[in-house]
Amino acid sequence: MLYQHNGKTTDKLISEEAEITKNPNKREHDVLVSTGEQITISKLCMCLEKLGYEAISYTGWQVPIITNSVFGNSRIQTINTEKIINNLKQGKIVVVAGFQGIDEDGNITTLGRGGSDTTAVALAASLQAQRCDIYTDVDGIYSSDPRIIPRML
Repeated sequence: MLYQHNGKTTDKLISEEAEITKNPNKREHDVLVSTGEQITISKLCMCLEKLGYEAISYTGWQVPIITNSVFGNSRIQTINTEKIINNLKQGKIVVVAGFQGIDEDGNITTLGRGGSDTTAVALAASLQAQRCDIYTDVDGIYSSDPRIIPRML
């Protein structure tokens, strides 16, 4: 299982949101920031298809990844893997957006910091994958985000 993410899009969306309001509605915030992953998964599938592979993308709500209703910090409750498994059986590469899901009322939710990694691990577990590889833009394992907390010598 491969996971790829570019947090710069999400950061840009949050910056644009701050130009509108300093106190956004949490539900609408989740709707906004979830779009970054949608852009990434569609572009990745386009690149894979250009290389000759058959690929299909799914957002968290298309899978669906069912979460609780805590906007901005929801938790995964269940993952329906039926679509993913059917596409894999057809030989397709399946690309699932991380960081997002849908609650029981149909609201888009996000998992908060580290939510994309959480999604990758949860999907791997649900699919009984032999492994889950996560590639990131940091050079090790940290107890905090090295882009926010400076490294102490």
